[in-house]
Amino acid sequence: MTRQTSPGRRGRKYDQVLEGARRIFLKDGFDKANVDDIAREAGVSKATLYSYFPDKRLLFIEIARSECHRHADQAKDFVLPDLPAEELLTAIARRTVHDLSHPLVVSMYRLATSESNRFPDLAQAFYEAGPQLTLGKLSTYLAEATERGELQVHDPDLAADQFLALCKSSLMLKLQFGMIDALPAAEGERIADEAVKTFLCRYGVTTKESP
Repeated sequence: MTRQTSPGRRGRKYDQVLEGARRIFLKDGFDKANVDDIAREAGVSKATLYSYFPDKRLLFIEIARSECHRHADQAKDFVLPDLPAEELLTAIARRTVHDLSHPLVVSMYRLATSESNRFPDLAQAFYEAGPQLTLGKLSTYLAEATERGELQVHDPDLAADQFLALCKSSLMLKLQFGMIDALPAAEGERIADEAVKTFLCRYGVTTKESP
């Protein structure tokens, strides 16, 4: 998609529009977000908002792009700490479940799916900035943990994919279909913790006890 605003027109009000829209999209999601509410939250007139973004989808895509870049920066800066495999995988799983259930991520996923023909670059940006980076980091960790004897993973890429699939469970479908509005924190932790237990049943290292 070609961006509708020129760099020369950007400034304080442009940033206000983005920040106000981000708060409204986070609170209400894409479908329920109202242009009047966005303008009010941003502290600008509707005319000013429309001068930057004549369509709500264009505004959402700009927010989605900025979020993709933010998540990409976080993933690049994320240094895997020196923790036992189970503790580290649990931390990764809980973060993954939290991110997947984030209102803006759910809205991005819905829009990328429903508007894939109109905005194919959004789906590509969403995948590259989120799942692809996460899979790469996780695959590298699994390979290194196997070399250290902490795990037994023969195909790190496949195992990383399986790990994320366990974290998703039916969560993404329920959120995407609107079957649930949000995920309680306790339920998110339960999903993450059980994902790790299942994963370690397949890839964990069993220690033989001396007779």
